Formats: sequence, C-alpha cells, structure tokens
Amino acid sequence: MTSEPWVTAEDVAQHLGVVKDTVYRWREKRALPAHKIGRLWKFQLSEVDKWVRDGGADDDKSGE
Repeated sequence: MTSEPWVTAEDVAQHLGVVKDTVYRWREKRALPAHKIGRLWKFQLSEVDKWVRDGGADDDKSGE
C-alpha cells in the first residue's frame, strides 16, 4: 500500500484551475484541509476533492 503524496498550494491551484492565492484564502477562511509541515502548508488531493464535493468552494458560502 502506498500512501498519498503531499502536494503544494501550487499543485492544488493547478488541480482546481485557480490561482495559488485562492488556495491560501480558502485555507484561511473556508477551512480547506491543509497540514503545516515545518513552515510549509501541504495538502492531499483526496482531502481537497472531498472538501470541494462537500461545497467548500461554493461562491455563496461566505459572501466573498
């Protein structure tokens, strides 16, 4: 069994078709799942995809 790799905010941005600043804003304001490893934020795409499917990226969620 192989574990899922950790990816960067840039990788998440490319995966979702948004800019990196959006990924960081979602992490801060909308609880995008992320893990701080040292001084870097890392993500797992399976957690990000679940967050999106559950409505985390919806535009009307926080009125932004």
